[in-house]
Amino acid sequence: MSIFFTCNDKIYKEGTSVISPDNRSLRYGDGLFETLKIYKGILQLGDYHFERLFSGMEMLQFEIQKYFTAAYLENKIAELCKKNQHDLFIRVRLMIFRGNGGLYDPENNFPNYIIQTWSIDGFSGLNSNGLIIDVYPDAKKSCDKFSHLKSNNFLPYIMAALHAKTIKANDCILLNNYDRVCDTTIANIFIIKDEVIYTPALSEGCVAGVMRRFVIEKLTSDFKIIEKPLSIEELQNADEVFLTNSIKGIRWVKQFRDSQYNNIRVKKIHELFIKTIY
Repeated sequence: MSIFFTCNDKIYKEGTSVISPDNRSLRYGDGLFETLKIYKGILQLGDYHFERLFSGMEMLQFEIQKYFTAAYLENKIAELCKKNQHDLFIRVRLMIFRGNGGLYDPENNFPNYIIQTWSIDGFSGLNSNGLIIDVYPDAKKSCDKFSHLKSNNFLPYIMAALHAKTIKANDCILLNNYDRVCDTTIANIFIIKDEVIYTPALSEGCVAGVMRRFVIEKLTSDFKIIEKPLSIEELQNADEVFLTNSIKGIRWVKQFRDSQYNNIRVKKIHELFIKTIY
């Protein structure tokens, strides 16, 4: 069966060329993306995704036309899902980019977009085998006003993912320029120590994850949670560690270097909050 994608209101068969060599996303990583999950036609945490996306576009000085709204994009996503006959658990990638032009002379600042969809295994249970993680040593994330964006310029994360594969780990941590924990290749990171949950603050350079935000908001009434700088030593001495993203929800970490973790509280968090949205 053919698979299709959408580019600027038109649907194309997979493999069709739509990007020019002058494309600014291709040249400079000039743009943003969102990875979303749909279950039975319902976009999970859609308000959070679109709030982050439009905030990011404003920060990157896109000129957003009146018609270009969250509802408009959601309709385009639904249209493509129908075309691809994807109807249960669906992974969606929405990419926004500025179009063509040089470094100082873009054709315009209007948002262009590409949407892709895939059917996925929607299993929402907590992973039975804990993850093994390590640190990627060869890149550091800066702590600036753009660090929390889901940028098309994703090179440090790509290299960290390749490193994880090389060392046979499930994921790798990116450190910031202060050698503190930032996030992982595809997730935000949380630790639990003495009944308190900690996660790096956005000022530490981590991506402003949608599931991170959801978990923090939901945990506040039942757990003490603190956003703060997080050192490698604190990670090593944690009782439990878990990762969050919008596709997998929560996954518990079994091992970081010589440290081993259980998942007693992570199971409770998963039962209370994550299962409620999938």
